[in-house]
Amino acid sequence: MLSPASNARLNAVYPPLAALVRQLAEQLLSDGIQIIVAQAMRTVAEQDALYAQGRTAPGRIVTNARGGHSYHNFGLAVDLAPLAADGSVNWNASHPAWKRMEEAGVALGMTSGANWTRIVDAPHFQVTGRFPEAGPDDELRAILASDGLGAVWRAVSDSRGDGWAG
Repeated sequence: MLSPASNARLNAVYPPLAALVRQLAEQLLSDGIQIIVAQAMRTVAEQDALYAQGRTAPGRIVTNARGGHSYHNFGLAVDLAPLAADGSVNWNASHPAWKRMEEAGVALGMTSGANWTRIVDAPHFQVTGRFPEAGPDDELRAILASDGLGAVWRAVSDSRGDGWAG
């Protein structure tokens, strides 16, 4: 069972991705693991602020993606985390609940940032269709600029064959 805040975040992303995350949450709950959607859709400004961390702003580097170069900016990515028994977020990515979440998410067809090599991003899950897993390309940015988010999602849906028509 996802929290109202998690469901609200999912309402802003590509509907087939939201459906996969909800399916993942149900599967994990049967294993005794509850998850939250910590982040979903991000503005370019929010992405640029994250990119600045560890570079021109305090904090550690958490992303290599500038605004417009993250699938979060296209509603094609979410950040998930399991909850600890006391209801707090368990940010220990080596905990077995994280490993189970990653395994189950990949089995459902999502890409997990836990498997990346440059910056491991354990909370990150995305669906990209025919577009590069490493980040949105010029074609996807052009579709967004000219035709909007719905057109991006239709292009991804067409390549995934998931039947989403918007």
